[in-house]
Amino acid sequence: MEHIFKQGNDPKRPTLLLLHGTGGNERDLLQLAAHIDSSASVLSVRGNVSENGMPRFFKRLAEGVFDMEDLKFRTKELNEFIDAASSEYEFDRSNVIAIGYSNGANIAANLLFTYADALKGAILHHPMVPNREAVLPDLTGIPVFIAAGTNDPICPAQESTDLKDFLANAGASIELHWEDHGHQLTMPEVEAAKEWYNKL
Repeated sequence: MEHIFKQGNDPKRPTLLLLHGTGGNERDLLQLAAHIDSSASVLSVRGNVSENGMPRFFKRLAEGVFDMEDLKFRTKELNEFIDAASSEYEFDRSNVIAIGYSNGANIAANLLFTYADALKGAILHHPMVPNREAVLPDLTGIPVFIAAGTNDPICPAQESTDLKDFLANAGASIELHWEDHGHQLTMPEVEAAKEWYNKL
């Protein structure tokens, strides 16, 4: 997968897995990652799917309607890519925290829905429930920050609440942060994510 790896200056810090939104690329969230933790290593990945020339992490059938077969395939592909990258760049595979926005947050959520050990934690900006039929693994103690907009036309508020419940019922430790905005990524929610991260 197309990606950028930046070695951090503190090997004990997590490696931040950056996952962009639809139409984004592997450079989109680099500044955000530096703001969250300037000492951490960064693995920023570009989605392998193109929708009308816009990179995505998995196909969709319509707005908010996921191609479930492709989601399953791409989630496995991403998990295997992280495995391979951890060997290539020699970072601790068990110390990876995802930061995803929109489509990137959705595939990060599906990593959690699919694998007990894919992520040590996650910051999810404007995610949806990736798969309502999933039987989640044991996520006991995995911290997840969800940022949501009360007026988000793409990701209704109920999606964020439902995602929180799915993850919490699997044992994850959830903080759900609301902003009175739409689907855009705002500085207040980034600051809230940083505050949450600093307590880990």
